[in-house]
Amino acid sequence: MHTVKNQKKLVERVRKIGGQVEALERLLEGTTGEGEDVSLILQTVASVRGALNGLMCELIEGHIREHILADEATSRLDRERAVEDVVEVVKRYLK
Repeated sequence: MHTVKNQKKLVERVRKIGGQVEALERLLEGTTGEGEDVSLILQTVASVRGALNGLMCELIEGHIREHILADEATSRLDRERAVEDVVEVVKRYLK
């Protein structure tokens, strides 16, 4: 399973995202309302969003490659269900 093979790398990414979120929290707690503060906050939010998007892409890609494309032992119906599962997750993520 791709999440098991890449577990250490994925956990490290999540920890980095957690650090970015903590930095955002500190910025929000210490903001003075100045334009510079708001700019840094917006940049940090964009960085967190980008990091989460990257993580989501990596997980979806791994799932598709390992469980939908490569798993020939799985029936066509089961692969179609797996595709539908991914589509639903992507739709929820993009809302």
